[in-house]
Amino acid sequence: MKRDRDRRKTEAAAAAAGSGSSSTGKAKMWAEQPQPDAGMDELFAVLGYKMKSTDMADVAEKLEQLEMAMGSTMEDGASVLSNDTVHYNPSDLSGWVESMLSELGSSSNGFDLISNQIGISGESNGYDDDLRAIPGGAIFSNKQKDDAVDLSESANKRTRSEFSETGFLPAAAAAGDAAAAALPVMLVDSQEAGVRLVHTLMACAEAVQQENMKLADALVKHVGVLAVSQVGAMRKVATYFAEALARRIYKVSPPEPLDSSYSDVLQMHFYETGPYLKFAHFTANQAILEAFAGADRVHVIDFSLKQGMQWPALMQALALRPGGPPAFRLTGVGPPQPDNTDALQQVGWKLAQLAETIGVEFEFRGFVANSLADLDPNMLGIRAGGEEAVAVNSVFELHRLLARLGAVEKVLNSIRAMNPKIVTVVEQEANHNGGIFLDRFNEALHYYSTMFDSLESSGGVTQQLPPNGGQDLVMTEVYLGRQICNVVACDGAERVERHETLPQWRRRMGSAGFEPAHLGSNAFKQASMLLALFAGGDGYRVEENEGCLMLGWHTRPLIATSAWRLTAG
Repeated sequence: MKRDRDRRKTEAAAAAAGSGSSSTGKAKMWAEQPQPDAGMDELFAVLGYKMKSTDMADVAEKLEQLEMAMGSTMEDGASVLSNDTVHYNPSDLSGWVESMLSELGSSSNGFDLISNQIGISGESNGYDDDLRAIPGGAIFSNKQKDDAVDLSESANKRTRSEFSETGFLPAAAAAGDAAAAALPVMLVDSQEAGVRLVHTLMACAEAVQQENMKLADALVKHVGVLAVSQVGAMRKVATYFAEALARRIYKVSPPEPLDSSYSDVLQMHFYETGPYLKFAHFTANQAILEAFAGADRVHVIDFSLKQGMQWPALMQALALRPGGPPAFRLTGVGPPQPDNTDALQQVGWKLAQLAETIGVEFEFRGFVANSLADLDPNMLGIRAGGEEAVAVNSVFELHRLLARLGAVEKVLNSIRAMNPKIVTVVEQEANHNGGIFLDRFNEALHYYSTMFDSLESSGGVTQQLPPNGGQDLVMTEVYLGRQICNVVACDGAERVERHETLPQWRRRMGSAGFEPAHLGSNAFKQASMLLALFAGGDGYRVEENEGCLMLGWHTRPLIATSAWRLTAG
């Protein structure tokens, strides 16, 4: 058929163009790598589509037109869809919709009136009528991302290959089933529902921002219907965001904050599932180790001790230092336990046993605090006069202070009073602290879609799971799902997941009297080696950004490690 010949010509031209291209530039700098699908929207990329963010409005309107056209065709008994043309799963969404409309339009009359019947402009004839008039502005009226990225080339291939193995109806005819071959050969796959799912989620968030709760109620229910057709990361992400939207719409408070022991357990599963926490610990330890060079006594103040998983590696590195290890002092900060047990001291005992085994002089003190803003530097027993080299470490903690006015400034001033040689900060690379709900929702939807896709690719259905790997992935999803609920459903002091980007943290640290301490090339090289343990390193990327290291999935940074020292003078 003509369509098949055109498709083969297009593929041949694309292959010829691709064979003559080459990529140049430094491997570690994403910005210098030419992207094959630059400008493609990352959420649709997860679904297997190549569609530019700027084309969203046009494609949304054409999908509505196609739905109306198909309905009219079936009602009129037209046979245009019953010929032997095979409509494959589209990856070029815009081109596919255009071709479908062209074919339908060439065989039917009156289709030029469709656009006047649908109401894409936002004037709905009733949102209960199959939600045909979802506000189109929800996905394109806000400012587009300046650095729109292709989320996952591997995700595209994975999604398309799943459908290519199971979704093509001509298989029945190939098997010799004459009756099946006589039926209309047209595929309506779950990916179309995926496009509508993303559209509906964003439209629901826009309705919430406009306080149109009646429309938001209808939309959030429709999200649940559309999510059922999805598989993998997209279905999970949509489910968590729909739950968070529903809580906001119906004014149902999120679950009570987990006690610290259970939160620590969830974070341990997150540690095991993906490379993010391992990367955070490794890069921070490398900066601390270099800052401690030549010191006889060292003191680490850890704002997020948790289970103490970060410190065995540093202790072993200190034990191997030429000339012998220094005396190592660790001060761990953590929240109170619901049963009043001394969980920090239990962690200290385990680390003390390790220190004795490897021959490191070790001292531990634990401090219980509801908030880092409650800490007084004088409580920490820092030895004055340069007797010990001090390092302050914070992993995924400082952003929580932004829920309290002036809290982060107070903590940074306290750190200055400790006179540290190095301060290491690891934070999520996202802006979830904006004042406009719709912007915050869209940023979170992009961020967590990428995070879920990376974890599923490296430790989920596409990989051979290690023992307990399935449980780790499920609990990791719970861990991230609670963050989603907090970002979307909460406001005021209850919204503690107030992630900010590296440039924002640079401004905060600079205002508090700190200057960057560049992470060395060794940290970059060894961090890259670490990623090879996860899905062979495929998909994960390390980027150096003005002396800081960022870990991301394909072209999207997800966490950032930075190191700081007191401004000279």
